[in-house]
Amino acid sequence: MSADRPTLPPVRLHSEAELARDALSAPLMARAARLARWAERGVPVGAGGEILEEALAEATGLLGLTGDEDGPAYTAEAWQLAVDTGLVEIEEHDGSAESDEAAEDATMGTARPGEELGLLTSGSPHDILDIWLEGMETVLADAAAPDLSDIADQIAEGGELDLDAIDWNPEEEAELLDGILGNLYLLTALAERPDQDVPLPALAASMIVPDDMDEPTDDVLEEVSEAMMRLDDQFRVLEPIGLVAYRPVDEALIEELDEQGETVRSAEPLTDEDVSRYGMVRLTPLGVWAVRARMLDAGVHAPAVGDLTDKGADVLLEALPDYPEALAQAESEQWLAARSPLDASRDLLGAARGDDERAPLRRLAAQQTLSLVSPDAEAALREVLDDRQLGGLARVWLAERALPGIPEPSQDMIFWLTVDTLAAQLDSADEAAAELRELIQGLTEQHSGFFEAAWRVDHPATADVLEAMGRLHPDKKAAKEARKAAFKARSRKSG
Repeated sequence: MSADRPTLPPVRLHSEAELARDALSAPLMARAARLARWAERGVPVGAGGEILEEALAEATGLLGLTGDEDGPAYTAEAWQLAVDTGLVEIEEHDGSAESDEAAEDATMGTARPGEELGLLTSGSPHDILDIWLEGMETVLADAAAPDLSDIADQIAEGGELDLDAIDWNPEEEAELLDGILGNLYLLTALAERPDQDVPLPALAASMIVPDDMDEPTDDVLEEVSEAMMRLDDQFRVLEPIGLVAYRPVDEALIEELDEQGETVRSAEPLTDEDVSRYGMVRLTPLGVWAVRARMLDAGVHAPAVGDLTDKGADVLLEALPDYPEALAQAESEQWLAARSPLDASRDLLGAARGDDERAPLRRLAAQQTLSLVSPDAEAALREVLDDRQLGGLARVWLAERALPGIPEPSQDMIFWLTVDTLAAQLDSADEAAAELRELIQGLTEQHSGFFEAAWRVDHPATADVLEAMGRLHPDKKAAKEARKAAFKARSRKSG
């Protein structure tokens, strides 16, 4: 595979304006912005900018979270995001001027709205996304952090902090989370619908179960189960910033353990096949944009629809065969919209020529792209009617538009186009074997002497195409004829 070919499928991105609106409406970001505006009165904070107890209670009420047992925690989280993103700025108190009263209530500074807050209302969509992206990185770090609740309980009971008891490697955890988001990005790119959810078990298994393992062992399944619960915790953290849409694991499926780790209540057995109870997740449009941005920063080639608009026809035709059908059409439409029909068609036809291995794929991509061009391009197609490589597809284009004066193709041109079209589909034979078999069978049924004529076709892929027909043709007699024809083609070429 060429190093220039995409390593990831392309994605369709929303506009920056749409993404900025999504960023502003993400619950955590919206709360952080509201608290930053509230800080105009000046909010006393402790070391590190954390909001103090009295102000925390007031802020919780401001956000309408007083009745939620987790309300103070949600408020503190939103406040910390405001601090981390510069929506609020901390003016530290001069330690020498601190009063005894200030020292007593742990006040270390005063928070007021920061310069970044103004950008949320008067800045460009790009400015807003930059602020959101900075906040998202903070949330990602929180999601990769260990669960310290057990250790906190030990300290509260008079124990000492034992860092060795924390089985946590920050770099490994961050890489694992990046891997999960990368897999989710890939599944999103390959999904038939952009809003298609991914079951949490499938996502966990994609990171753990080896590709060559037919049946996971009990140990592997246990590892997948543990990963699911870790992902459940992480996605609960990531959802409020707008990175993912997440339906959590049904708590009725989780075992309750006593202090010794013994089961006191078994997970409720499933009485149906509702896989959604195990958790469902997908990247939001904002999440797709963010994960792609991080990949690009890491040097990963992550194409998006529209990337090729300003590129030449040669680059477009080289890339399109690796795109899913719907995205290939979207990319072609944007590319064509930037050019006149006549100029675009001439460029496409010129880039479609060639005898190299990828040439049939380029010609097929050119034919599909030209199908979107208006009849204004007629002159460009007529210019190549006598071209051995392009004359066939030019006739198809003219005929589809019922344009007059289309010369009959020669028998050689018909067979050359047939071989070229089949050669373009050989790469996807495994995925579309049934469709390719039908095409092959139809060709041989329409032309009784197909193989006798086909092996003489002066096309670089003739022998390969005939060998593939020998493998795929459902009729044994025809398959044998195809293999004989392939042998003749190779002998003719070598001779």
